[in-house]
Amino acid sequence: MNKKLLAVALTAACAGVAHADTNVTLYGLIDVGVGYERIKGDGFHASRFAEVQNNQNGSRWGLKGTEDLGDGLSAVFVLENGFGPVDGKLQQSSRMFGRQATLGLDSKSWGRIEFGRQTNMATKMFTAVDPFATNFNSANMGTTFSALNTMRLDNLVLYQTPNLGGFKFGAGYSFNADDTRTDGNGFRTSDNNRSITTGLSYANGPVYLAASYDRMNPTDNAVGGQNTAKLSQWALGGYYDFEVLKLHAAVSQTRDGWFIGQSLATSPGNGYSDLGTYKLADGFKATSTMVGLTVPMGSSTALFGSWQRAKPNSDKLTGDDKTFNVYALGATYAFSKRTNVYAYASYGDNYAFHDGVTDTAFAIGLRHQF
Repeated sequence: MNKKLLAVALTAACAGVAHADTNVTLYGLIDVGVGYERIKGDGFHASRFAEVQNNQNGSRWGLKGTEDLGDGLSAVFVLENGFGPVDGKLQQSSRMFGRQATLGLDSKSWGRIEFGRQTNMATKMFTAVDPFATNFNSANMGTTFSALNTMRLDNLVLYQTPNLGGFKFGAGYSFNADDTRTDGNGFRTSDNNRSITTGLSYANGPVYLAASYDRMNPTDNAVGGQNTAKLSQWALGGYYDFEVLKLHAAVSQTRDGWFIGQSLATSPGNGYSDLGTYKLADGFKATSTMVGLTVPMGSSTALFGSWQRAKPNSDKLTGDDKTFNVYALGATYAFSKRTNVYAYASYGDNYAFHDGVTDTAFAIGLRHQF
């Protein structure tokens, strides 16, 4: 209640008026810890031990609200800021509300439509499939699954259905996927990096299944005005909850480049183009797989782990074509509903498809939600 009163007071101070039929909530999360990481390859070796942040979840604060418009229809908004607690800096390329900034309408009968910046459907659908919930840095399945690595889209119009007998579907179109890119931010439609995102899920008791498809049509400016790469990814996955343990599995294929994730462009191959968040490589293809499990240990503790890999068909993306593997283990212990500690460790070989490159990381941390 205090959070809601404070949020309403803040909103009233900015707008000059607070409406009684609008419900506004202030919320947030802070995640900090200490960790070690070592990157090693042929002729180089670097490591560090440091205070780390945003491991289990990205730190944030936000305002979300609804206004009842009658007949089951509501106006809805979310403004969510991402920040780094170790230094207080903005995240998501220094955007004020880089995690989410949306306004829309929500109906109990026909679903929700939103306008603004938020995650793609693959991230929404596959967070439940990944034992690491698409978090914990390189341990999460987005490391090898490209578009599943918490990909956010600017200028997105997104529609999501209500729950229909266990099924949920969503589809969206981004008129310009990343406003920070100078090579994809023009007046003409074709001057922008446009994206399509879709997803379907089914939940019934212990079964959860998900499918997604993402596609980006890059600006012609991406490759000297002659771009032919049409970056895309499909993914299938799910879990089965036996109560004593939960089994997870997924498979996907990414074509003509890479959506988001680790730094892949250390030695680009032929036909490569760097769009910052997106990497284009016409003809490149990588097939990714993941298997994992989650084991609850009472009401407060959970253990989880996964093995994921991505097998490329060529060296067009990074200049090498080795199969990329990541092995990871994690654990959480809850002191309360809002505060927990965690630990995780991950090891990647042939990292980012580079022969012999390894990445070793582990961290322990504290997370608090408010």
